[in-house]
Amino acid sequence: MTIYLDYNATAPLREEARSAMMAAFAAPGNPSSVHAVGRKARSQIEDARRTMARALGAAPADVIFTAGGTEANNLGLLGVADANACTDILLSSVEHSCIRVAACNAGLPLHTIPVTQDGVIDLAALQTALDGLPVGARPLLALMMVNNETGVVQPVVEAANMVHEAGGLIHVDAVQGFGKMPVSLGALDTDSLAVSAHKIGGPLGTGALALACGTKLSPRSFGGGQESGHRGGTENVPGILGFAAAVKAALADLDHAKDIAILRDHLEQRLLSIAPDAVVVGGKAPRLCNTLCLATPGFAADTQLMTMDLAGFAISSGSACSSGKVKASVVMLAIGLPGDLPSCAIRISLGKATTREELDAFADAWGEALVRAREKESA
Repeated sequence: MTIYLDYNATAPLREEARSAMMAAFAAPGNPSSVHAVGRKARSQIEDARRTMARALGAAPADVIFTAGGTEANNLGLLGVADANACTDILLSSVEHSCIRVAACNAGLPLHTIPVTQDGVIDLAALQTALDGLPVGARPLLALMMVNNETGVVQPVVEAANMVHEAGGLIHVDAVQGFGKMPVSLGALDTDSLAVSAHKIGGPLGTGALALACGTKLSPRSFGGGQESGHRGGTENVPGILGFAAAVKAALADLDHAKDIAILRDHLEQRLLSIAPDAVVVGGKAPRLCNTLCLATPGFAADTQLMTMDLAGFAISSGSACSSGKVKASVVMLAIGLPGDLPSCAIRISLGKATTREELDAFADAWGEALVRAREKESA
C-alpha cells in the first residue's frame, strides 16, 4: 500500500465531489439546451458559480469555469493583458510553467523579477522594474499566491499595491493556496485570480478564473458563447459540480491547517535530525501549512523519488523530466541554491488524512535510503 505524500500534485478525490459528479453523470442534458433537462443543468452550473463566487469574493458573473488551472492562468494572463491594453508583462522568476510559457507567447515586453534566497519575490527589484517602464506603460504582473514546490507564500498585497500605483494590473495564480488558506480577490487586491479543482480534492481537468469588478477579459477560445462569451465550448457539468462540492468541503476543513502544520514541522525536524546538512527551501519565509521542500547534498532527487516509490511512498521533486533527462527545477535555480542542491530537492506535501505514523515511517525509510546512498558514494 502506498502512503500518499503528494497532495500538491493532486489531492485525493473527496467523497463530496465524487457524489456530486456521479449524480451529474446520471443526468443527461446540455446546459445550453432550452428544454427542461438542459435548464436543470444550467441551473446547477449557476449554483456552482455562486458557490465559487462566495468562496473567492467575486460576483457570480465574474467567475469563468475552465478546463483546469493552466487554462485559467493562460486566460487570466493573456486575456486580461489583451482586453486591458497592457503594454508589458512582469512575472516572478519562480512562476509555474503555464505562466512563464504563456508570458513568452504574449508578444509583449517581458520582465522577470528575481526572488530572495527564501524564494520570495524581491519587492525592491519589482519597484525598480516598474520605475523603469516607459511613461504611459500599463504593466501586468503575474504573481503566484503560493509556490507549488516550496510552499512559500508570496507578498501579493504589497506587490498589488505597487503595480496599481504604477497604473497596472495583477494576475494571481492561487492554484496551490485556494482551499488550504483564505483566498479572496478583495483581500489580495488582485484583478484576476486562477484556481483549480484537483488541488483540493475536486476532479482533474476543472478550474476557474475570477475577475475583480471592472476587469476586462478577452476570450482565448471561441465557439457558442458559453461562459458569457469568455470561453467557448460546452461546460463540463460533472466537473463543475464536483469542483463546487470540493470547495465547500475544503473551506470547512480550513481549521485543520494548524494541525497539518504541526505534522509538517514534525517531519521537518525528523529529517533534519537525520541529515543536518539538508536545507529546508523557503524555511525562513511564510509557508503553506502542508508543504516541505528539502534539498540534501549529494542525494539526487531522482534517486530519492525512485527509492521512496519502491519503499511505498509517493512524493514529488524539485526536478522536471525533459527528453529523458532530469534537470534542476527552475524554481530551485531561481532561488540560487548552491552546489548540487538544485537537483537534490524533494517536495513532501500533506493532507487532512496524513498521520504522524505515516510521516515517521517515511522518515525512517528516507534515512535508510540516505545511508545507503552515501555509503555507495564513498565506496
